[in-house]
Amino acid sequence: MTFLASERSWLMNPGLLKLVHQCRRLIQSEFGVKLHLTEEHLERHLADYASKTRSAHLIHTWEILRPQIPHLDLHDETDNAKRMYRGQEIAEETSRGDSSASETEAERTRKKKVIYRGQVIG
Repeated sequence: MTFLASERSWLMNPGLLKLVHQCRRLIQSEFGVKLHLTEEHLERHLADYASKTRSAHLIHTWEILRPQIPHLDLHDETDNAKRMYRGQEIAEETSRGDSSASETEAERTRKKKVIYRGQVIG
Protein backbone atom coordinates (compact mmCIF):
# COMPACT_ATOMS: atom_id res chain seq x y z
CA MET A 1 0.00 0.00 0.00
CA THR A 2 2.89 2.36 0.63
CA PHE A 3 4.05 1.73 -2.92
CA LEU A 4 0.66 2.84 -4.25
CA ALA A 5 0.71 5.89 -2.00
CA SER A 6 4.16 6.90 -3.25
CA GLU A 7 2.98 6.53 -6.86
CA ARG A 8 -0.06 8.70 -6.13
CA SER A 9 1.84 11.55 -4.49
CA TRP A 10 1.35 13.64 -7.64
CA LEU A 11 -2.37 13.76 -6.79
CA MET A 12 -1.55 15.89 -3.74
CA ASN A 13 -0.78 18.82 -6.03
CA PRO A 14 -3.96 20.96 -6.10
CA GLY A 15 -3.41 22.10 -9.69
CA LEU A 16 -3.02 18.54 -10.97
CA LEU A 17 -5.95 17.35 -8.88
CA LYS A 18 -8.12 20.04 -10.48
CA LEU A 19 -7.10 18.79 -13.96
CA VAL A 20 -7.84 15.17 -12.96
CA HIS A 21 -11.30 16.15 -11.69
CA GLN A 22 -11.93 18.04 -14.90
CA CYS A 23 -10.93 14.97 -16.97
CA ARG A 24 -13.14 12.74 -14.81
CA ARG A 25 -16.15 15.04 -15.29
CA LEU A 26 -15.66 15.17 -19.05
CA ILE A 27 -15.24 11.39 -19.25
CA GLN A 28 -18.38 10.84 -17.19
CA SER A 29 -20.42 13.21 -19.34
CA GLU A 30 -19.24 11.68 -22.63
CA PHE A 31 -18.84 7.98 -21.82
CA GLY A 32 -21.03 7.58 -18.73
CA VAL A 33 -18.12 6.04 -16.79
CA LYS A 34 -17.30 7.34 -13.34
CA LEU A 35 -13.60 7.03 -12.59
CA HIS A 36 -12.56 7.08 -8.95
CA LEU A 37 -9.35 8.58 -7.59
CA THR A 38 -8.65 5.32 -5.73
CA GLU A 39 -8.58 3.16 -8.87
CA GLU A 40 -5.39 1.22 -9.31
CA HIS A 41 -4.64 2.34 -12.89
CA LEU A 42 -6.32 5.75 -12.91
CA GLU A 43 -3.66 7.26 -15.18
CA ARG A 44 -4.07 4.50 -17.76
CA HIS A 45 -7.87 4.84 -17.72
CA LEU A 46 -7.60 8.59 -18.20
CA ALA A 47 -5.24 8.06 -21.13
CA ASP A 48 -7.51 5.45 -22.72
CA TYR A 49 -10.58 7.64 -22.57
CA ALA A 50 -8.64 10.69 -23.74
CA SER A 51 -7.53 8.73 -26.82
CA LYS A 52 -11.13 7.68 -27.59
CA THR A 53 -12.84 11.01 -27.02
CA ARG A 54 -14.28 13.44 -29.52
CA SER A 55 -14.09 16.30 -27.02
CA ALA A 56 -11.35 18.79 -27.82
CA HIS A 57 -11.59 20.07 -24.25
CA LEU A 58 -10.77 16.64 -22.79
CA ILE A 59 -7.89 16.17 -25.23
CA HIS A 60 -6.47 19.59 -24.30
CA THR A 61 -6.85 18.95 -20.55
CA TRP A 62 -5.17 15.54 -20.88
CA GLU A 63 -2.28 17.02 -22.90
CA ILE A 64 -1.63 19.47 -20.06
CA LEU A 65 -1.90 16.76 -17.40
CA ARG A 66 0.07 13.95 -19.08
CA PRO A 67 3.63 15.35 -18.84
CA GLN A 68 3.17 16.08 -15.13
CA ILE A 69 2.30 12.49 -14.16
CA PRO A 70 5.43 10.58 -13.10
CA HIS A 71 5.83 6.91 -14.09
CA LEU A 72 3.18 7.15 -16.79
CA ASP A 73 3.87 4.14 -19.00
CA LEU A 74 2.03 4.57 -22.30
CA HIS A 75 4.72 3.35 -24.70
CA ASP A 76 2.43 0.54 -25.95
CA GLU A 77 -0.04 3.16 -27.22
CA THR A 78 2.52 4.63 -29.59
CA ASP A 79 3.86 1.23 -30.73
CA ASN A 80 0.56 -0.19 -32.00
CA ALA A 81 -0.84 2.64 -34.04
CA LYS A 82 -4.28 1.23 -34.74
CA ARG A 83 -6.68 2.75 -37.18
CA MET A 84 -9.57 4.46 -35.42
CA TYR A 85 -12.91 5.77 -36.65
CA ARG A 86 -15.06 7.84 -34.30
CA GLY A 87 -13.28 6.46 -31.26
CA GLN A 88 -13.67 2.82 -32.31
CA GLU A 89 -10.89 0.59 -33.58
CA ILE A 90 -11.20 -0.48 -37.22
CA ALA A 91 -10.73 -4.20 -37.85
CA GLU A 92 -7.85 -4.95 -40.19
CA GLU A 93 -8.66 -6.65 -43.47
CA THR A 94 -6.65 -9.82 -44.08
CA SER A 95 -7.41 -10.10 -47.80
CA ARG A 96 -6.06 -6.69 -48.74
CA GLY A 97 -3.10 -7.99 -50.76
CA ASP A 98 -4.50 -11.43 -51.60
CA SER A 99 -5.62 -11.57 -55.26
CA SER A 100 -7.23 -15.03 -55.01
CA ALA A 101 -9.63 -13.80 -52.35
CA SER A 102 -10.64 -10.86 -54.55
CA GLU A 103 -11.25 -13.25 -57.49
CA THR A 104 -13.54 -15.43 -55.44
CA GLU A 105 -15.44 -12.33 -54.35
CA ALA A 106 -15.86 -11.30 -58.00
CA GLU A 107 -17.07 -14.80 -58.92
CA ARG A 108 -19.63 -14.72 -56.11
CA THR A 109 -21.07 -11.44 -57.33
CA ARG A 110 -21.38 -12.77 -60.89
CA LYS A 111 -23.27 -15.90 -59.79
CA LYS A 112 -25.65 -13.94 -57.59
CA LYS A 113 -29.30 -14.07 -58.69
CA VAL A 114 -30.94 -10.77 -59.43
CA ILE A 115 -34.63 -10.69 -58.59
CA TYR A 116 -36.81 -7.85 -59.82
CA ARG A 117 -40.51 -7.75 -58.92
CA GLY A 118 -40.47 -11.44 -58.09
CA GLN A 119 -38.83 -12.51 -61.37
CA VAL A 120 -35.28 -13.85 -61.68
CA ILE A 121 -33.30 -11.75 -64.14
CA GLY A 122 -30.22 -13.02 -66.02
